[in-house]
Amino acid sequence: MEAKALSKVPVVDFSKEALIPGSNPWLSACNEVRHALEEYGCFVVVYDQIPSETRGKIFDSAKELFDLPIEIKKLSNNKVPYRGYIGENPGFPRHEGMGIENVLSFEQLQLFTNHLWPAGNEPFCETVHAYSKKASELNEVIVRMVFDSYGVDKYESHNESTNYLLRLLKYGEPTENETEVGLPPHEDMSFITILCQNHVNGLEIKTKDGDWIGFELTPPSSFIVMAGDALTVWSNDRVRACTHRVVMSGKATRYTAGLFSFSSKILHVPEKLIDQQHPLKYKPFDHMDYVDYFFSKHVGPRPDCRYKAYCGI
Repeated sequence: MEAKALSKVPVVDFSKEALIPGSNPWLSACNEVRHALEEYGCFVVVYDQIPSETRGKIFDSAKELFDLPIEIKKLSNNKVPYRGYIGENPGFPRHEGMGIENVLSFEQLQLFTNHLWPAGNEPFCETVHAYSKKASELNEVIVRMVFDSYGVDKYESHNESTNYLLRLLKYGEPTENETEVGLPPHEDMSFITILCQNHVNGLEIKTKDGDWIGFELTPPSSFIVMAGDALTVWSNDRVRACTHRVVMSGKATRYTAGLFSFSSKILHVPEKLIDQQHPLKYKPFDHMDYVDYFFSKHVGPRPDCRYKAYCGI
């Protein structure tokens, strides 16, 4: 259970220099991003383009959302995986989540909001939309860096076909003098996940050696970037999906905002990532069918590796 109390997770600073594609600072950052994703499946990025006021408001909005009566929150229940309200799990009683799909569409966001607040809640809409738009811009920069670092083009096509889901998450404080798993070990099904948290830590990642690492986010303009299953498939196993969990202690509630990116087109392993040392390992990957398959269609025992069971060669 206990994690090593140190921060080995790489930190990449996007704010210290102007990152112009093709420039030396850009190429250096690309190499750092690639190394971090290959070795850890994640990194901490320092990014000052999302105002601190916006960060603060997204957590206020999360609190406002989760403070709603349970019967209201359940109105957003959705059969589509990752969407809608998640809570009341006996194994993790202090964890709640709310998935908001098509979050970059202000109209869709208003429909979601009006479902929970019939009279409307414009401040909530504006905060969630503003944060998600800025976080999606960070996602686009990271995707381009990943493509550039491997010498793969067509990142514009990938970004244009990306759909975003925002998940607001709450982890209540554990019982007195106890440490509890707020969320069990897992990997995300996304291409990339960008996570922002309030002042309460708890996220831990699993290294290649099987150690659990806990870390703090400093400075306050830091975000966590994690590789999901789809990025592992696209990279032909060069990038490792980040295995992570949340372990809660202390007497404070943890709020996080996670932006999950999904591709609406079929993903193929780029030819440049196939060679004698790295033979092709995956068939074409339908991202949304993959998510639906394992949440809605898959029956029987869960495989050890979802994406290899789905499209492995």
